[in-house]
Amino acid sequence: MHLTAPKITIQRPELSLPKIEFPSLPDTFPTDVASLTALLHAQHAAHFATCKAIELAAADLQNKAIDSIESQMHEQVRDYINHLIEQFVLARHRQFGVSSEQGQGRLFDEAEVLAADSTEVQDIAPISANTPASNSGKPTVKARGKRAPLPTELPRVEIVHDVPVSERTCPCGTAMVVIGQQISEQLDIVPMQIRVLRHVRNTYGCPGSIHAPVTAVLPPQPLPKSNASPDFLTMLLIVKYIDGLPLARFEYVLNRHGVKVPRQTLARWVIGAAALLQPLHNLMRDTLFDGTFMHMDETVVQVLKEKDKSPTSSSYMWVQAGGPPDKPVVIYDYDPSRSGAVPTRLLLGYQGYLMTDGYEGYNALARTEGIEHLVCWAHVRRKFVEATRVQAKGKKGRADEAVALIGKLYGIERTYKDATDGERYLARQAMSVPILAELRAWLDKTRPAVAPKSALGTALSYMHDYWCKLTRYIERGDLPIDNNRCENAIRPFVIGRKAWLFSDTPAGANASAVIYSLLQTAKANGHEPYAWLRRVMRDLPAAKVVEEIEALLPWNLHAMDLTSEMVK
Repeated sequence: MHLTAPKITIQRPELSLPKIEFPSLPDTFPTDVASLTALLHAQHAAHFATCKAIELAAADLQNKAIDSIESQMHEQVRDYINHLIEQFVLARHRQFGVSSEQGQGRLFDEAEVLAADSTEVQDIAPISANTPASNSGKPTVKARGKRAPLPTELPRVEIVHDVPVSERTCPCGTAMVVIGQQISEQLDIVPMQIRVLRHVRNTYGCPGSIHAPVTAVLPPQPLPKSNASPDFLTMLLIVKYIDGLPLARFEYVLNRHGVKVPRQTLARWVIGAAALLQPLHNLMRDTLFDGTFMHMDETVVQVLKEKDKSPTSSSYMWVQAGGPPDKPVVIYDYDPSRSGAVPTRLLLGYQGYLMTDGYEGYNALARTEGIEHLVCWAHVRRKFVEATRVQAKGKKGRADEAVALIGKLYGIERTYKDATDGERYLARQAMSVPILAELRAWLDKTRPAVAPKSALGTALSYMHDYWCKLTRYIERGDLPIDNNRCENAIRPFVIGRKAWLFSDTPAGANASAVIYSLLQTAKANGHEPYAWLRRVMRDLPAAKVVEEIEALLPWNLHAMDLTSEMVK
């Protein structure tokens, strides 16, 4: 943990000297020497007493000022120490604690952990081809420990196990006949098969050599100057951008099969494939702007050879999720900067609601005419959950009150998840509005009594600063309460980043942005990514007009047609 000295801010104490008046001289002085001498001695004594009173008052003020400054210093240092303790506790929890957001910290004992939750019944029970129905005609609830049937669209290979001929004679001497079958199914897999496609093009010539020969045309290829087939490029992109396999490891996979393709060549093929797919990315961005609201977030990515930046510095992948309800779109964009100019450029021309977290870089975009800014409740809840983790063990505190109230807001959203926008709007007005009012009253009461730099104080300040934008989701029934849709879109990139760690060049980072956009949009539209991308890589090179490219967009292809191609 990196520690820095606390910044002490001292407020000037409100102190003032008491009102002290010097004794006034008489209007007339005595004429005799004795009386004048007595008067002067009295005046001198009075002035000396007044100066002494002023000196004592000044010393008292100095002591009070020192006490005030020391008190402020002690209070701020104490708050800083408490802040460090809270950060230490949270850091330990993030590294070792239990989290609902599963990480990859236990990949090596994954088999043992998952096996502990399985049963012997699940491992050996026969698999029924059809789900039985009850007398009422409704499907029965799957019994605990029973496996679901395997997908019907998978190809079946029948292996018949017959009774030996010598055992088919009944003890009464009659030959037995087949009266039924017992069927069980096993999930099987065919290992990756690498093969060579030989394109043989016949050439026809004039027997008399009068006219030029004619050769069959080779269909357009994704990368004409390479020896990679469309299906090979599809698998290359899937293993990297869906399965999170670095190119170096895929090079080893190919090498195990006797094929040597250097990772540098694989990288060039990835960049070339992204250039081929760029028109689809452009069309998807156009559709992204057609939605009434959009999610946006950013995450770091390291690019080694970024101009004017050190190899260890951070660049950013910006993610936007939106589009019409029947055409969900996820768009990734690479940029070396995290400044507010980036989202302003990416969303130039967009009009509608924008959901983000509280990062200040979105403020300039939020001030753009036609954009209504929403802020994510999940980020607020996360900060209060962190505040609960630094409380005394086993005790509930004020942070738990906020978590409970926010939980009620989410409970309403879960209840009306499948309702119409109109029904959800009425529910929010009837139930969410009173909860928000209660939460606001609690915020105003609690915030002044909490140290600003504490975990709870940070959560309270965050909620206070963004309150107006947090509560805007109740204006309509279709607006989201949080930015989880965008965070879910970022997660595959973050998981992949843990494996491949960095991009070598900006060209590679931009290629990754294009390919992640297409594959995550395909998934958002219900497609199996490999099936959809294989169709695109086969058909896109031959597309000549915009209509032919648009036909390959995920919402213009039928999922069942693509799935059926998987068995060919």
